[in-house]
Amino acid sequence: MSIPFDIDRFADLAERMIAEIPEKFLLRLNGGIHIQPDTIQDDEGFFILGECFFDEFLGHWINIYHGSFAGCFAEEPAEVWEDELYETILHELRHHLEDLAGADDLLREEMAELEAWRAERENEKTAAP
Repeated sequence: MSIPFDIDRFADLAERMIAEIPEKFLLRLNGGIHIQPDTIQDDEGFFILGECFFDEFLGHWINIYHGSFAGCFAEEPAEVWEDELYETILHELRHHLEDLAGADDLLREEMAELEAWRAERENEKTAAP
């Protein structure tokens, strides 16, 4: 099965989604939202679908990684890609807006989820015969 979205079609879909977001949520996202071809994984093998960057001089920007989507959702239908792309854009925008507000609630939520996953994985290791 081939992936439902090559990078050009993926970028077009992202542009349409971003165009629907009210401008007030994009304020001070001066670097914009970029579709990158890269596949990014963390040290534990999780695919990174998107990242929000903050720089004192360059401002804020978001990268969305087409290769990571392909790694996660290659066998999934187009609807899954669409839903996940929209959720990823909104997720990264939340990071952007929280940074502007001086908050880090989403980052704390992510860290708690990761710790819960690690604890579950450790429990499975110790419970295995």
